[in-house]
Amino acid sequence: MKRNISTEPARSGFFTRIDRLLLLLVTLCAGTSVVLLRVLWVQQITNEVDSNDWLVQLISLGLGLAGCLVVSAIDYHKLAKFWFLYAPVALGLVALTFTSLGYGREGADDRNWIDLGFIQIQPSEILKLVFLLTFAYHISKVTDKLNQPFQLFLLLIHAAIPMGIVAVQGDYGTAIIFASMTVFMLFAAGLSFWYLLGGTALMPLVIWFVWTYVFGDVHRGRIKVLLHPGTDPQGLEYQQNLGLKAIRSGKLFGLGLNGGDYVSVPEMHNDFIFSFIGEAFGFVGAIVVIVILAAICLRIFRDSRAAKDAMGRSICMGVFAIMFTHDLMNLGMVLKVMPVIGIPLPFFSAGGTAMLSMYLCIGLVISAYTHNQKKYRVFYDAEAGK
Repeated sequence: MKRNISTEPARSGFFTRIDRLLLLLVTLCAGTSVVLLRVLWVQQITNEVDSNDWLVQLISLGLGLAGCLVVSAIDYHKLAKFWFLYAPVALGLVALTFTSLGYGREGADDRNWIDLGFIQIQPSEILKLVFLLTFAYHISKVTDKLNQPFQLFLLLIHAAIPMGIVAVQGDYGTAIIFASMTVFMLFAAGLSFWYLLGGTALMPLVIWFVWTYVFGDVHRGRIKVLLHPGTDPQGLEYQQNLGLKAIRSGKLFGLGLNGGDYVSVPEMHNDFIFSFIGEAFGFVGAIVVIVILAAICLRIFRDSRAAKDAMGRSICMGVFAIMFTHDLMNLGMVLKVMPVIGIPLPFFSAGGTAMLSMYLCIGLVISAYTHNQKKYRVFYDAEAGK
């Protein structure tokens, strides 16, 4: 006999329980980004921005918001189980960066974009999303044996694959993001504190190895100028000095968006967009943006506590790691307390791929938050009980 599957109560419960504040906060940031990019183009503050940038950002906002809602309505367990479909695609796109299709942005020292003719894509952003699902799925399969050395070794090999690939691209900033995701996701799943102590003890050796054998002269120079400011004001310090000058010019309430004596900063639409936020909105506006970014991180952490299992918690904490590390490194870079490393500010910096990827990450967080009870699943079959 044919059963009728009613999903209406589940749909109602799902959209009632969705983290609307989190969705509102990220969309507020994304909408502000569109406005900022349009102003940068209209006011001709920097010649690096054209009319397509704010349009791409606007389209990415719409597609990202729609994708976020779709992903949030699907049980994250189902998405993770199909890793064998999307993981090869993500790795294939990353592999294309090593072909003639790959290129690096002007002034950057990495090669992590591909030009397909009709669209430019940053595959590492897609790889973050894929790693989030595959690593959480892997963790869920070994949760009870997580602290066994062999199982932990396999998990670290899993994490080392995307981390190594982006490092070979020269994208050390994204490699750090993958490392942060790995640490937060493992501890959310119950990794022993003793492993943290062991890892901390090995950090001096790791830092020495990276400094000696991984970093080039430019990377080492960017760190040295932080320790000795003023030694290279027209070279490695130039961009950060301009960024600070732009922020200072905004004073308390900013120059506004309708014109002013703006300071032009290289990559002002992208990695250094916070310098324009400080210039346009002043100290008060910059603090408001920082508070909103902190609130997003706290909402994600709060949602991780509501997740029902290790996979859900790992997904949420992986997204928390992405947001927190991006925010910390980007703001530190612009404020000249961290080296320039090419890390965008989530939901603010220009980039359609990054915008879509972050929205889908938020969708996964909401999925983990809302699907912690079977009755709230959109496609829950009450008669079958699954």
